[in-house]
Amino acid sequence: MTTSLSPAELLGLFTHFLMLSVLAIGGAITTAPDMHRYVVTQQHWITDTQFTTSIAIAQAAPGPNVLFVAVIGWNVAGPLGALATMSGVLLPSTVLALGYARWAGQRRESRGIKAFTSGLAPLTLGLLLSTGWVLAEPFVREADHRYGALALLAASVGLAMRTRIGPLWIVALGAIAGIAGWV
Repeated sequence: MTTSLSPAELLGLFTHFLMLSVLAIGGAITTAPDMHRYVVTQQHWITDTQFTTSIAIAQAAPGPNVLFVAVIGWNVAGPLGALATMSGVLLPSTVLALGYARWAGQRRESRGIKAFTSGLAPLTLGLLLSTGWVLAEPFVREADHRYGALALLAASVGLAMRTRIGPLWIVALGAIAGIAGWV
C-alpha cells in the first residue's frame, strides 16, 4: 500500500535521503536504522513489516545492494517515492565519491589518506551491526522467534569473522533456516 504524498512531503523524503547519503559510510544499508526511524516511526508511511520486507526483497534481487532504497521509496509513495529516495541517496554520494577518488588518487601514499582509509573499517562495521540489529529486532521481540533469531545472528557474525565464506552464502543459509522454520 503506497501513500499519496504532497509535494512538500516528497521533498522532505528526498532531502532526508540526501542527508543520509552523506552519512552512508560503507553503503546505504548502514543508514537503514535512520531510514526506519524516519519512514516507519516518525512519519508512519509504512509499517515495520513493510520496511523489513523491502530490504529483504531488494537484497534477494540481483543487482546493487542500494536497490532496497528504491523499494522503500516505492512502498512509501509509488514511483515518485522511489525516484525521491534513489536520487536523494545517489546524488551526494556519487559527487563526493568521484571528487574524493580524484583527490585521493593523487595523494594515495600520504599519511593522512592511509589513516582515513584505515579508520573507516571500524566505523563501517559498527554501522553494519546496527543495521543488522534493526532488521533482527522485530524477530527478537517475538517469543516464538527470539532464540532462533539470536542464534542465527550469532552464527552469522561468527561465520563472517572466522571464515572466508561470502556474505551471500551466509544470507542464503539464513533464508534456508527461515524457510525450514528453524528461526
